[in-house]
Amino acid sequence: MQADDARYLKRKYKSGTLDVHPTEKALVVQYEVEATILGEMGDPMLGERKECQKIIRLKSLNSNTDIASLARKVVEECRLISPSRLPEVEQLLFYLQNRKKTAEKKENKPIKPRDLTSFEGMELDEEANINSIDDYVELLYEDIPEKIRGATLILHLARNPDNLEELLQNDTVLGALARVLREDWKHSVDLATTIIYVFFCFSSFSQFHGLIAHYKIGALCMSIIEHELKRNDLWLDELQKKKKAGDDDPDNQNLKKEYEKALKKYNGLLAKQEQLLRVALYLLLNLSEDTRTELKMRNKNIVHLLVKMLDRDSEELLVLVVSFLKKLSIFLENKNDMAEIDTVEKLAKLVPCEHEDLLNVTLRLLLNLSFDTGLRSKMVQMGLLPKLTLLLGDEAQRQIAMCILYHISMDDRFKSMFAYTDCIPQERIDTELISFCINLAANKRNAQIMCEGNCLKMLMKRALKLKDPLMMKMIRNISQHDGPSKNLFICSNGVFEDYVGDLADQIGLKEEEEFVIECLGTLSNLTIPDLDWELVLKEYNLVPYLKDHLKPGSAEDDLILEVVIMIGTVSMDDSCAVMLAKSGIIPALIELLNAQQEDDEFVCQIVYVFYQMVFHQATRDVIIKETQAPAYLIDLMHDKNAEIRKVCDSTLDIIAEYDVEWGKKIQSEKFRWHNSQWLEMVENRQMDEAEPFMYGDDGEPFIHNGDILERPDLFYSADGIIPADGAISPEFFTDFQNGYLLGPQGFPNRSLTDGYGQTGVNPARPATAYGFRPDEQFYYGYTGSR
Repeated sequence: MQADDARYLKRKYKSGTLDVHPTEKALVVQYEVEATILGEMGDPMLGERKECQKIIRLKSLNSNTDIASLARKVVEECRLISPSRLPEVEQLLFYLQNRKKTAEKKENKPIKPRDLTSFEGMELDEEANINSIDDYVELLYEDIPEKIRGATLILHLARNPDNLEELLQNDTVLGALARVLREDWKHSVDLATTIIYVFFCFSSFSQFHGLIAHYKIGALCMSIIEHELKRNDLWLDELQKKKKAGDDDPDNQNLKKEYEKALKKYNGLLAKQEQLLRVALYLLLNLSEDTRTELKMRNKNIVHLLVKMLDRDSEELLVLVVSFLKKLSIFLENKNDMAEIDTVEKLAKLVPCEHEDLLNVTLRLLLNLSFDTGLRSKMVQMGLLPKLTLLLGDEAQRQIAMCILYHISMDDRFKSMFAYTDCIPQERIDTELISFCINLAANKRNAQIMCEGNCLKMLMKRALKLKDPLMMKMIRNISQHDGPSKNLFICSNGVFEDYVGDLADQIGLKEEEEFVIECLGTLSNLTIPDLDWELVLKEYNLVPYLKDHLKPGSAEDDLILEVVIMIGTVSMDDSCAVMLAKSGIIPALIELLNAQQEDDEFVCQIVYVFYQMVFHQATRDVIIKETQAPAYLIDLMHDKNAEIRKVCDSTLDIIAEYDVEWGKKIQSEKFRWHNSQWLEMVENRQMDEAEPFMYGDDGEPFIHNGDILERPDLFYSADGIIPADGAISPEFFTDFQNGYLLGPQGFPNRSLTDGYGQTGVNPARPATAYGFRPDEQFYYGYTGSR
């Protein structure tokens, strides 16, 4: 088409849908524009369609507005709305009039720097024009009032992002603003606030950060904030002096009026100062996107300045301050700075508060700080535990409060404190709550509270129905505590409960491995005398399952380990131990010991199984006569792990008592180890003449192999209280571990039998190869969460 052929342009508008704006008081009109180019003869030559929308803002709409009149006015002034749609417009306006404010339904969103609102002093009686920018710059060279007016006009232009590039092209604008700010910020708070606001508009876009750094606005803002905080301290001191003077002389009305006048003046100055602090902090927050810039701020003590501002009452300023601290807290150095000062103490005063954004960002900061053990302790000291518990009922803050409580519950010192709050009886159960309860259940008192009424029954029912491994882990932690809570697994309120059967039934159903691990762990914790393990193994056919899962590589290591622990538990029963021995589990354990010999946890638990089995006549004979288990135990007797050594020593002592041949081998190995240690001591120590009694005339030590082998009392681990003839029974070790044996002179408190059966009290199983609970002498019960 030639340009000369086009003569006319015809536009046609087609109205579309009409709806309300989702957030504003406005109507949205969708329409279609069809543009057609007509030729000289009026024939269409080229056509194009485009979909558009028009937003009709209704600023005057309020609860008292006449809807009918406003609807007629909208239809008259907007040609895109047909008069026939007047009833539809009225209906939409009525909806807008009665729609709740978005603030009442707002979601928790991060505070954005662009949300900085206007402040007093920004109002103008003229409209700023980008073409008059040179005139506005000229005003910056006049007196303070004219400088404020010029800076305000430039600010009105800068608040429109479309003008920023054009302002940047004018070389004198930013340079003049930076110069005026540097020279006159102490003379006028309004002037300083306005100019910093201009630079804040630029700071909202990262491509302008280099420009702001060029004029050193960030460093200047730091100096201004520090100066204003010191000025506020002086104002407060002066105000306190006047208040004290009035209190000392209550009859002097002049002093009272003077104080009221000073207080009114202070509140006015404080409002202007907080406007300045807000805009300066917003600018710094934007600049801190660059970690190098943030490091410079830290070097200028930004953390201490922010924490000092937590004493302010302005909620808008506090939201900004806490948001800034939250951003800084993700770095270790900043977190350490916060730990050195009373950050948590000041934040505790903000929980709870009516300002939803302030409460949310405060909780998020506390969550970041709660990763530090010392700061968690401070949170508890400041009484945050009951406050956070109350927030569990607030849907908006529930998740963050739960995460903080979870971190606190990880510390054993504070677990018992949850028993005195209302956080445990919660009806709704989600992932965060279950994780929290897992930690709480590790405390005996908390576990008892969780089991009150029919709670354990409900937990078991829910866990088995949903196959939830986290809930089963919580039940597992409950089951580890001796006393009423453990007994509830077989009998509740005098009624027999088959929780053991329910758990055993899950093991053979090929459920998710994580769930099966927790079921096995729960069963392993149930060391209850009244529990018939033989019946459980037979009824649910568990022996083949246990044996099959002892094969290296048959399952994940965590599951295999739980199987070993389960075998250790059921081996306490004589008939179960015989059943396991006949099934060939002992050779399978030795094979697993070979495969996992580098894993201390596996080694410790397998050796503990042998320890349980040597208490029974039938299994002891199998271990001693048909396997090489004693040889493996001799090799492990001097393992670098102290806990493995303890279990080995106790097991070998019993073997040595009942088998002479193995007893000599064990004594020989202990002598060899003892002698090697002794020789090493001799080589590394220069003996002086004051100790000739240690050697004979030939320089050899008095103790010889033959002598020491005749002294079996040197080789038992019971610290010299075992008779020299070695005539003890397995009950001796059980009683010794439970503190029944030693009398005033080191003699037994009660007689020992020569029977082979196990007594009613069994030694506790080792929970881990890396340490024991301080309140038990040897091995403590298996804990539910590792």
